Amino acid sequence: MSEPLALLTVLATVVVGLWAWRRYHYQSFWLALGFPLTAISVRASWRRVALGCGLTKKRQRWWFTLTPGAVASTGLVKVRRRFQRVAVDAKPFMWLPLPTRYGWRVTLWTLEGQIPGDYAEAAERLAHSWGVHAVRVSSDKPGRVRLAATMRDPLVKVDQLPPSPDLLKVTVGRLETGKPWVIDLRTVPHWLNAGATQSGKSNLANALIVGLAPQPVALVGFDLKGGVEFTPYTARLSALATSRAESVDLLNDLVGLMLDRMGLCRQAAARNIWQLPPAIRPVPVVVLVDELAELYLMADKSEKDEIAKTSTALLRVAQLGRAFGIYLFCCGQRIGSDLGPGVTALRAQCSGRICHRVNDPETATMTLGDLDPAALASARTIAAETPGVAIVASSDGQWYRARSFYVSEQTAEHSARTHAHLTPSWDEITAHVPQPINA
Repeated sequence: MSEPLALLTVLATVVVGLWAWRRYHYQSFWLALGFPLTAISVRASWRRVALGCGLTKKRQRWWFTLTPGAVASTGLVKVRRRFQRVAVDAKPFMWLPLPTRYGWRVTLWTLEGQIPGDYAEAAERLAHSWGVHAVRVSSDKPGRVRLAATMRDPLVKVDQLPPSPDLLKVTVGRLETGKPWVIDLRTVPHWLNAGATQSGKSNLANALIVGLAPQPVALVGFDLKGGVEFTPYTARLSALATSRAESVDLLNDLVGLMLDRMGLCRQAAARNIWQLPPAIRPVPVVVLVDELAELYLMADKSEKDEIAKTSTALLRVAQLGRAFGIYLFCCGQRIGSDLGPGVTALRAQCSGRICHRVNDPETATMTLGDLDPAALASARTIAAETPGVAIVASSDGQWYRARSFYVSEQTAEHSARTHAHLTPSWDEITAHVPQPINA
């Protein structure tokens, strides 16, 4: 074999080997080869990138020049100098990049007059300059900004729904950072989940049901679409309301249950049910509401009093329920201020926000508008071809793109039937609640 042919054979073997390594074990390829090359490139290009993205500042520096006849002016006389004061573009100081599962992160020292928002505005330009999927900006202390870059979109393909062994905590998907997307009701008790048809809103509710079904909790449903969404899961539901009248009665039960538990905690000198001894601690209740707008829509004036009672009772549960083990997960295709002040007040109590693709800007604004304008802009760019993708306000005060695991109705129904023996009786739960209760 001739020497050029042998060289080509070796080169082809190396290329194929690298391709196979990257395809079948990307994590080791990234840590051993991809990240070191990327880190060198990022550090080497930082001055040009910072200048192009408008993140530099003009500063005066002494500069040595070998230019023949260089002249410096003092305003009165001109003198020849080798050292001159010149204006240069100073870049923010960059620490060494560190690898992450899907990319890298690096900490910067901001220049005078800069804030994290300046870097957030330049995030898209930074991503294009470095050729990465996205760059997210965060700050954990004054004068420091952290850039987190993802080389490829981790939401293109997500894994299967894992089991959720911790009480009231369900891993429902994956964040854009590659970390699990966890809904922890004890940390964030009330959630607002908005999304159009086929956006993944119902799929997320299915994932939550599958995660909570094996746990010692009571599930309560409000399904004003005639029960077509939650009826298949009745084996695991302690109570289900499918009409406005049934919703009023069930909300009265929840308010009465909350007041009863309030008295129990007061007698035991406990601030919440989790400070009670396990022997007398009541079962947690997770309330699932589908089509939230149906609770507030009014066809004629005869429904005004009924809607007022519903709105008041639901708001009381949201305001006081957390300490007494009652948690809300409210879903809706359209959630707007036009539904009345009750929706706006309820939104203020729901610190957990999830916005899938929506059909009207008002719903996105209602869900995310009071959190971060950047989150609102990102929600409006969710494509219809990516069901399950949503913008999530997390418990750490940040917002993320996320995607829920696909959970079919058949899977959720099977989980409900399998764990039907764990369903607490609603009559037993409300046994000490006086009837009727005025909301």
